[in-house]
Amino acid sequence: MNKLRDKFIDSTVEEERLRENRDHEKYWYRWGPYLSERSWATVREDYSLNGDAWSNFPFEHANARVFRWGEDGLFGVSDNKQLVCMNVALWNGKDERLKERLFGLTGPQGNHGEDVKELYFYLDNTPTHSYMKALYKYPFKKPFPYEELVQKNAERGYEDKEFEVYDIDGLYRDNETEDNPYFDVFFEMAKDDENASELNFRLTIHNRSKIDSGELHVAPQLFFRNTWAFEGTREKDKPLLERDPEAANLINLTHKKYGNCQMVFQPSPGGFSSNANEGKEEDDDDDDDDDDEEVEDIDPLLLFTDNESNLVKLFNEEKNPSAYTKDAFEEFLVKGKSDAVNPENKGTKACAVYHFKNIPPGEYVTVRYKFTNNSENSIFKAQDLAVVDEDQFDSVFDIREEEADNFYWRITPSPISDELRNLQRQAFSGLLWTKQFYNFTYDAWFNGDANIKPHPPPNRANGRNKNWKHLYIEDILSMPDKWEYPFFASWDTAFHCIPLAMIDPEFAKRQLDLLTREWYMHPNGQIPAYEWNFNDVNPPVHAWAVYRVFKIERNMYNREDRTFLERVFQKLLLNFTWWVNRKDTDGKNVFEGGFLGLDNIGVFNRSEPLPTGGTLEQADSTGWMAFFSLQMLNIALELAKENPVYEDIASKFFEHFILISDSMSFEYATDITGEKCKDVMKQNLWNETDKFYYDAISWGDHKEQLPIRSLVGLIPLYASMTLEPSIIKQFPGFKKRVDWFVNNRPEIFDRNIASMSKKGVGERLLLSLVTKERLTAILTRLLDETEFLSPYGIRSLSKYHEKHPFEMNVNGVEYMVKYLPGESNSGMFGGNSNWRGPIWFPTSFLIMESLQRFYLYYGSDFKVECPVGSGDYLNLAEVAEELGYRMIHLFVPDENGERAVHYGDHSKFLSTDPYFKDYVPFFEYFDGDTGRGLGASHQCGWTALVAKWISDVGISCVRLPRTPRSSVATTASTESSGQEHKMKRMARRKSAKSLVNYTATILDLTEEEKRHHRIGGTHSGLTPQSSISSDKAKNLMEEMNEEEGIHEAVIPEDRHNFETKLISKLKDKVKNMKVSDKTKDEDIDPMDPMCPLNKDLF
Repeated sequence: MNKLRDKFIDSTVEEERLRENRDHEKYWYRWGPYLSERSWATVREDYSLNGDAWSNFPFEHANARVFRWGEDGLFGVSDNKQLVCMNVALWNGKDERLKERLFGLTGPQGNHGEDVKELYFYLDNTPTHSYMKALYKYPFKKPFPYEELVQKNAERGYEDKEFEVYDIDGLYRDNETEDNPYFDVFFEMAKDDENASELNFRLTIHNRSKIDSGELHVAPQLFFRNTWAFEGTREKDKPLLERDPEAANLINLTHKKYGNCQMVFQPSPGGFSSNANEGKEEDDDDDDDDDDEEVEDIDPLLLFTDNESNLVKLFNEEKNPSAYTKDAFEEFLVKGKSDAVNPENKGTKACAVYHFKNIPPGEYVTVRYKFTNNSENSIFKAQDLAVVDEDQFDSVFDIREEEADNFYWRITPSPISDELRNLQRQAFSGLLWTKQFYNFTYDAWFNGDANIKPHPPPNRANGRNKNWKHLYIEDILSMPDKWEYPFFASWDTAFHCIPLAMIDPEFAKRQLDLLTREWYMHPNGQIPAYEWNFNDVNPPVHAWAVYRVFKIERNMYNREDRTFLERVFQKLLLNFTWWVNRKDTDGKNVFEGGFLGLDNIGVFNRSEPLPTGGTLEQADSTGWMAFFSLQMLNIALELAKENPVYEDIASKFFEHFILISDSMSFEYATDITGEKCKDVMKQNLWNETDKFYYDAISWGDHKEQLPIRSLVGLIPLYASMTLEPSIIKQFPGFKKRVDWFVNNRPEIFDRNIASMSKKGVGERLLLSLVTKERLTAILTRLLDETEFLSPYGIRSLSKYHEKHPFEMNVNGVEYMVKYLPGESNSGMFGGNSNWRGPIWFPTSFLIMESLQRFYLYYGSDFKVECPVGSGDYLNLAEVAEELGYRMIHLFVPDENGERAVHYGDHSKFLSTDPYFKDYVPFFEYFDGDTGRGLGASHQCGWTALVAKWISDVGISCVRLPRTPRSSVATTASTESSGQEHKMKRMARRKSAKSLVNYTATILDLTEEEKRHHRIGGTHSGLTPQSSISSDKAKNLMEEMNEEEGIHEAVIPEDRHNFETKLISKLKDKVKNMKVSDKTKDEDIDPMDPMCPLNKDLF
């Protein structure tokens, strides 16, 4: 590979920024969307005695009370330590408060726990946050219904659906006039070409009404997080914002860390088109204004105050820490108190108010502003104002957006439909928007700050997290949802990192590494769960995510970070030891674990002592530990390629897995009643009658299974791994240990290890908790639409329990588990999640991966009926593909144009309204029957796994939801009729040859590993990763360079134009792919590089 081709492995401008960041040339990560969406009512801000975080710091305090641990806000942006913060405030002239942050219900207020009650969408974002875009929908004809939302939800119980903000007629949609009386507020941020600390902001606000004009105050804010009050530096080194003495729209910022910076607020054009265009899109130019009569601009009014609490208003204190307080702008605008702001035009919080008195129907306004640490060539003084070149300013956004388009096309260059490309783009965007600065240091939290009186009460919050005194966290973390879950959860993080690794492997690795560092991981080896209870136990998926991210980076970016792999592996050894010592009480290799992230899946609260007494032996916990063992074995063998010491560790985890596998299915006792002592083998967590795994309660020698068909019995599928003979031979020490086990423990080996023949250890080995017979039995339930298989994925509880609930009476108390496809009907774990029927992405993702691994062992001859009763038999790779299609269908419009996630009374409006139809919410979980989105509405963390599935199977996902596997959607393609024909050809069955390769690619196997599978008996061609950085794609880059006469490295000034030409060339290659007559009767595999469809691309 020559130097030029190496140069273009990371060929897009965004990838070049990531390289500059990785090599510490520029710090593109410094500024990003790092503000929370809810800092009030969090555990960190809870200074109560009883630990009632919801009441101790309510929403009503947030506008006037200083946050100790982190800031929040609408469209929040900050530096990576949240020292300098920016957000946007809005007021429609009717609301009772300034809209500075998103509103939602607390846990006790919601009939299914806490829930944000706003309409907002993450539309775009790049890994370096060079370009970001989001949308907030703000009503103007009616005031925002704060009290009504609380009241209506309070009237509803667990059995009722939640009352949503769009249930209110006339707020976003007037049923009588069919009008939309609200503003679409589009927020964009674009970084400068070269200066990573120059941020350009643009707000474009559309009046979506066809009838009514609307008033709007727009107030972008700039402020400092209050650290001085807590650090004892009230005067010394205190930062300052001050209006420029010459320019009335320029703020000068002075900060100890960032020196002198400026923020300029450009006057907004005041004119409108003579005939308002109701269909004007958010990216329209402002050039139309040039043709109108000259109208005065809307000049911003700068206001200043301090980011200090208004203790007089909140707590009837005699005096505030400052004469001007955090809520000054609300007091000034909403309450009309002109003396609330500082007349000296300085402070630690500032805003620029643009007052649009009358935005006509169908019209829009634009607000532009810039933050920079180098204003010399970007901000110009003109009379009493500072101005920017608006043409140049807007061109920055155009360029950044095009670079984002090119970057994401590079991630998935295959010819998928525009619908899927939009879905994937928003999934990635939400994942990047939900980064947050997370700040928690235990000593300061528990003991209080020296300069703040009074100190927290002794044993504050009922001693919450008292065993985690070592925690010292000041990092940018990936949040599950920045409003509902503005804190990390360890197993959520693991799943976030899979799609993150596709676009930013460096950040994904950093997330996984952090949770094992000494300021996170407990000295005993436990990984913290989440801030409500760090002691809780999440499933041990960290090792899987670490190895998966390692492989994704290797295959998509041609980089192998063995240092990362080894560093985290060493820490995971401690975590594995913690599990063995703490969760296997009797040393029987059968594990407990508590709720394990599955909240209410059991008949009892699994995080509390059983009402029956005894110990709960958990099929899922034991399955997770077998899965953990195999992932550690995988990593150890990978590291052993360069360091033979790891062969010994690989042997240890091989033996761990065998013993766990045997203990999960069998239990031993010694029969001493006869003449000879003999071992008696009994079933353990496997039920031979029901052909399923169950939890069991153990009281000494007595054990009782709990026959509930749930994910608990499917999780044992996760633990599977194929060992090829050629792999085993690479590691003589490991092979020696395997040989010993075969020769000395043959009964255990034969029960738990499948092999291609019975000739000894020279054959391929399948390490799996389930035998072929058990796999078939479990799949019979998994693929039955009257049990686990939903039109939209895999239910967490079998539908069998809808008519056959599991019931148990303990000391006169009735306990029951019944199939509940939607929300929970109890308050267990706050009632805000439900694992008794709905569909969840993380557990489904692992089931699909396990089926792909089983396929690599069993091949195409092993088929199962899917769905059961259909007469269609699929191999396991095809089953995994089918499950992927079904879960993608949660978000794809059906034949009526409606998305399943919107199922309900407002589905048509949310799915087909021109101002809603392209925006997709990524919910926490989904109704097991209808696909309706449930729980957190912006769970862009693990639900963003859909982006990986689109990359893997999107090219062949061409049928409408709830249609037969053989059908093809006429709307799947946005291309010409010729493209439509091509998509039909792509939807046909795949050959066995291509399926192995395709499956290996999805699992991110190396070409060497694929070759091992071919040697093992399953044939395959070579399939490059979907990223265009594969060798064949890079050859196209070389060809282009030759055609253009390029023989030198591209200079930075030309990199945007070069990228545009390059991506355009590659897109043409994809667009011109043809189906030749020769292939009409052949099976066509879109992932096979030898397929005529793809030979021009790869």
